[in-house]
Amino acid sequence: MERSTATLGGGCFWCLEAIFSDLAGVLKVVPGYSGGHVPNPTYQQVCNTDTGHAEVVQIDFDNEQISYETLLEIFFSTHDPTTLNRQGADEGTQYRSVIFYHDQEQKAVAEAVMGRMGQLWEEPIVTEITPLGEFYPAEQYHRNYFRLNPQQGYCQMVIAPKVAKFRAQFANKLRAPR
Repeated sequence: MERSTATLGGGCFWCLEAIFSDLAGVLKVVPGYSGGHVPNPTYQQVCNTDTGHAEVVQIDFDNEQISYETLLEIFFSTHDPTTLNRQGADEGTQYRSVIFYHDQEQKAVAEAVMGRMGQLWEEPIVTEITPLGEFYPAEQYHRNYFRLNPQQGYCQMVIAPKVAKFRAQFANKLRAPR
């Protein structure tokens, strides 16, 4: 197994976790915060938008089963990378579209994929591609949020339709049912 890590932000981390957790080859998805200046931020601090952090997911994956390039193609296909600091009704710098690369190879792949995926959108992509600094895992109650809270309003109205669309579009990339 060739284990790698990707760190991505594209709006609410609950949505990203629900999507990437379904993929064959993904070993673990942890919601968290990155890109800011406050060490060990809390969810409340990040929501106040003065930490500089984005809501992100850190994805551990088996590069022999799924590539970083494929993860990025899914990333660009499952959120709107053309809206600055917003995804749907979620607004603020913590919801920005961002790829935190772990090395120069990831940076090059991110730039190439973003260039290709730009053809899917009418507006220009505003996704940041920046080196990963510190990653801070989110509080425990954010982990597996969609799976553990399917009846919660945000899960039903926002996450469930996004996950259903993702599952239909990328059915050939999903892990076998557990």
